[in-house]
Amino acid sequence: MQNETLRPETTPTGLSDFSPTMDGTLRSHAPGTLVDKYGRRITYVRLSITDRCDFRCTYCMAEEMTFLPRHEVMSLEECLQVASVFVGLGVSKLRITGGEPLVRKEAMWLIERLGALPGLDNLVITTNGSQLDRFAPALKSAGVKRINISLDTLKADRFKAITRIGDLGKVLNGIKAAQAAGFRRTKLNTVMMRGINDEEFGDLVQFALDHELDLSFIEEMPLGEIHGRSGTYISSEETRESLGQRFELIPSTESSGGPARYWRIPGSESRIGFISPHSHNFCDTCNRVRITAKGELYPCLGQNDAMHLMPILRENPGEDAPLRQAIMDSMGIKPYGHDFTKQMESPQVVRFMSMTGG
Repeated sequence: MQNETLRPETTPTGLSDFSPTMDGTLRSHAPGTLVDKYGRRITYVRLSITDRCDFRCTYCMAEEMTFLPRHEVMSLEECLQVASVFVGLGVSKLRITGGEPLVRKEAMWLIERLGALPGLDNLVITTNGSQLDRFAPALKSAGVKRINISLDTLKADRFKAITRIGDLGKVLNGIKAAQAAGFRRTKLNTVMMRGINDEEFGDLVQFALDHELDLSFIEEMPLGEIHGRSGTYISSEETRESLGQRFELIPSTESSGGPARYWRIPGSESRIGFISPHSHNFCDTCNRVRITAKGELYPCLGQNDAMHLMPILRENPGEDAPLRQAIMDSMGIKPYGHDFTKQMESPQVVRFMSMTGG
């Protein structure tokens, strides 16, 4: 495996001037930027480095999953090259995802090199927390700025039911390990599910306040053939109203560079966020794309159109120009938005969340 960090070119070639139009016609774009046909600048990439996970969360994957064979997964060097080219196109925030990214063998090799990329201001990771007691200090040393941890319940038996095989104790120890390593503003992500974890929302907020954590509630998204979602779906507005009976929630204009809208509780530094792809979708300000572990570039989580980067990587080993052109071309297939609400019972997107990387 190579030891050198691939470095982005400061002035990408093959990039024409861009002048976006709201009618969806591509004209041109400025050097060093990545702008879609609706004028939205792409500054945030979510990069999945594995489709594998040590949990089997019910809303994320099937109980019996078929995972990708090794040769269909991007190598760590390929992941590094993709990230490097995106940074050269003006991307300043990179989130490492999975599956569970920390189960990928030699994941720290990649994360250390990503942390050294010039121009990458914000390297973050989303994890289920199960491996943090091992990796939190190394992640901090590598330059990871922030950690998001999935946590849908504080009850061990319910946690086991939601994750099918997960151990809540490992996640709680992982949260402690992240804090001990010096991470601040660690964020918990909670998927809202009626009849499953909705009576715990207030306790989860209190847990976040007590441990100086941020917390985002996420509306369940219709990805993969998982039935019954229309019965478990809860809107952000309903949850805010419920929490308002226990906490004083004050709207905030803060942003972490992603889709969450934040509220503050007086006397606490914690932020309570809501990610609302159904009830208040954020498509008009979308600044992100997603890369799957097999090199599929999805400009929209809620659509099936993708640019396939792996053939380009393997037909042109070590060459950035073809990859860069493909990434720029993908801006032409980025739609204005999705419609998750219409997809609740019959999802158009049949890939599971674990395959897309969240």
